[in-house]
Amino acid sequence: MKTNKKTNVKSTMRILHRYLGYFTAGIMAVYAISGVLLIYRDTNFLKSEKKYEVVLQPNLEEKELAKEIKSRNLEFTGSKGDIREFENGTYNIRTGEAKYAKMELPYVLAKFNELHKSTSKHRYASLNTLFGLVLFFFVVSSFWMFNFKSKAFRRGMIYAGIGFIIALIMVFFQ
Repeated sequence: MKTNKKTNVKSTMRILHRYLGYFTAGIMAVYAISGVLLIYRDTNFLKSEKKYEVVLQPNLEEKELAKEIKSRNLEFTGSKGDIREFENGTYNIRTGEAKYAKMELPYVLAKFNELHKSTSKHRYASLNTLFGLVLFFFVVSSFWMFNFKSKAFRRGMIYAGIGFIIALIMVFFQ
């Protein structure tokens, strides 16, 4: 039986697309959830208040204290003796004791968000790179799901073009 090279490529792409899709379905769900959560990171959506009491070095400046307690834009708003007040907390410059509250996501959701925030040195870097490459493969392999001469393929190309143009407009003109 003689097989066509085009048929083999199409069949291989479809099989790879299917099984990589199954393989990455869980990863995609985690990325989807964390991506939506990151959209609302400037709100308290699903967050709860956690209180902390820690002892740090005495005499820290605002920027140093902000770095130690992982808080952005920390600014002292007042003081009472050795106690410096800031939004949601206090810091004793003599003893180094800091008491503060933060709004945080539940543990599991916070871990999900780490996937989106990783850098090249992060432990998730190779997973993120692999996931990005697999997603790009899905883009390319999806064009082998239909016969190139079919109406569905031509219509799909129009929709793909529209999606690409909308993405470019949103990236460059907003």
